[in-house]
Amino acid sequence: MAEKFKIQGGEPLKGEVSIGGAKNAVLKLLAATILVKGSTKIYNVPHLTDVDIMLNVLSDLGAKFVYDKVEKSVVVDASNITSITAKYELVSKMRASFIILGALMSRCREAIVALPGGCAIGERRVDFHIKGLEALGAKIKIENGYVHAKASKLVGTDIYLDIPSVGATENLMLAAVLAEGSTRIQNAAQEPEIVDLANFLNTIGADVSGAGTSEIVINGVKAENLHSAEYTTIPDRIEAGTFMAAVVATRGKAVIRNVYPAHLTFFNDKLIKMGASIKLAEPTAIEVSCKNRLNSINFVTQPYPGFPTDLQAIAMTLLTTSNGVGIITESLYENRFMQVPDLRRMGADIHQDRNHAIVKGVKHLTGATVAASDLRAGAALVIAGLMASGETIVEKLHHIDRGYEEFEKKISQLGGKIIRYDDENENLITKGVFNESCL
Repeated sequence: MAEKFKIQGGEPLKGEVSIGGAKNAVLKLLAATILVKGSTKIYNVPHLTDVDIMLNVLSDLGAKFVYDKVEKSVVVDASNITSITAKYELVSKMRASFIILGALMSRCREAIVALPGGCAIGERRVDFHIKGLEALGAKIKIENGYVHAKASKLVGTDIYLDIPSVGATENLMLAAVLAEGSTRIQNAAQEPEIVDLANFLNTIGADVSGAGTSEIVINGVKAENLHSAEYTTIPDRIEAGTFMAAVVATRGKAVIRNVYPAHLTFFNDKLIKMGASIKLAEPTAIEVSCKNRLNSINFVTQPYPGFPTDLQAIAMTLLTTSNGVGIITESLYENRFMQVPDLRRMGADIHQDRNHAIVKGVKHLTGATVAASDLRAGAALVIAGLMASGETIVEKLHHIDRGYEEFEKKISQLGGKIIRYDDENENLITKGVFNESCL
């Protein structure tokens, strides 16, 4: 049964909201737990569809896990890995699960992992993953839709990435943990999630330095040096940016808690240039507000620390009612303007030319029935619904549930009028703050 959001727009978001653990970090931490022949506990783990998939991947390999929804923690016991195959049925559901390749090669020196296939927002090739593993000494065959990698031993080396791929950086970091000698990854991705993975690896006994810069060094250690540990995932900077944008879009005022402001420096700067007010309330809390119509800006998505591509669709939504014309250049993915047709349905004036979008601000958006085409586009449409006059229906919530935990509940806490309901019977699934006239 399809679930939908029903949103009544026009309410300023006010109050406080707490951000959960970073999806793009915790998935890689979970993959890394199979390096330890014992139990590892990770805190600040959001309950998301993608997390469930990764846990199923680990379980299929023989690891055991216990997820505490109240404590937001996961204990993974990888004492016994009974399989080296990550099946297509699981990997095809989430590209990030391909990261298990590097972890299996490190632990078992052999891995059979399904190719992740297509992605809604554009092509994400795994060439850099493969070439890096081959440089470490792996012999790789690709057949029947699977990557079969094997090595009698892995030996550290210098690896240069043609582009700073996040996934390739993470896969090679994991593979190099138990390699002989030192591995140096040059032109490495610098995202906070990379730093979090490096910190986790060091916590369990690895030797990783330079994460957060363009050069990461992994000094190989012995398997017996790795040990059980406890670790807390960083806050989700994309979720934080999403809620900051939602508050600004509705001309509200709120405190966003459990956030690392330094992870959002570029995004914050753009919001301020548009006319938002952003203040540091506490070391891990930001007060964001907006009173007047925003001003349009231009921006180009770039690898971290540039403007995050994961916030591009959300920023586009802000531009739809801003004063003037804003130009967005999407430099990372070829299909990341999939929200444009639905924003147009709501009255937005957007002209798309290949990887450029020209957004001319209109006075207001109007409610309509729209559908999430991917995770971030879905979040952008929810924000558009909160901005719009009238009622908005957002369909295909499975995309949104991949990366936002209790999205509608947190919006309701800020005073947004949003409910989730069952498509077939229109039964209320989650209670929002709507009064009966809104249902």
